[in-house]
Amino acid sequence: MWRRLGQCGLSSSVPGLCPRMPVAPLLPMRQTELSLGGLKTGFLKWKPDYDSAASEYGKAAVAFKNAKQFEQAKDACLREAVAHENNRALFHAAKAYEQAGMMLKEMQKLPEAVQLIEKASMMYLENGTPDTAAMALERAGKLIENVDPEKAVQLYQQTANVFENEERLRQAVELLGKASRLLVRGRRFDEAALSIQKEKNIYKEIENYPTCYKKTIAQVLVHLHRNDYVAAERCVRESYSIPGFNGSEDCAALEQLLEGYDQQDQDQVSEVCNSPLFKYMDNDLLAVLVFMRERTRICLS
Repeated sequence: MWRRLGQCGLSSSVPGLCPRMPVAPLLPMRQTELSLGGLKTGFLKWKPDYDSAASEYGKAAVAFKNAKQFEQAKDACLREAVAHENNRALFHAAKAYEQAGMMLKEMQKLPEAVQLIEKASMMYLENGTPDTAAMALERAGKLIENVDPEKAVQLYQQTANVFENEERLRQAVELLGKASRLLVRGRRFDEAALSIQKEKNIYKEIENYPTCYKKTIAQVLVHLHRNDYVAAERCVRESYSIPGFNGSEDCAALEQLLEGYDQQDQDQVSEVCNSPLFKYMDNDLLAVLVFMRERTRICLS
């Protein structure tokens, strides 16, 4: 009967039950009953059938999700995950935890959603599927970025570490870049300087030298914002070892900027800051540049 009603898509009442209870919510309830049946033991059944129970919980979760009953869908996903864990199916357990997290996202419970997705990523790693773990962590970072940037930074850095351990350096440096931008936006400049340095090291390792030049500019701006002229100068000096940097327009502009700072020449600093090389940077670094230029004007006036 349940199957027939589900296939027909009926929304009428089921005889013998609450007269106005729609069929759609009853279907996942039925799947839940079947799941519990799979977990029962008896004289001829010594061990619970976790595989069948997990399957039925999964079907219930999908039905609850389709009915927009996200709390019940989350509970079904969690029960599915536990059943898979008991069956030692870590990958499927992780998938169920991740789905539970997405149900929490639908309910706007983002910190709780991230916790479950992190749990899923750890299980993916334990299962030997680091790529899936990294994708889950990145997804969690995107979810929480606007609510808790500090947590997002941590998640992006974790993701970068996973990719780096797998020698997938291009993916790793992309995630480090996301972390660096959030650190700059949050005015956590000491941490941002370290993060940008790590980006630069990886770009140098994969021989993407032009991007190394841009990261050097970012480093100098962050160091000057920290009022650390010595660190900014050292950063440029160390970059001379990068092929092509010495003699590039990036190098010339940075040398001119540092000279203006050292000689307290406001016009020279403003000229460099207004050049196209600096004006078309990442928005977060551009904000740092504007603030730094204004502060310099006040200090040197």
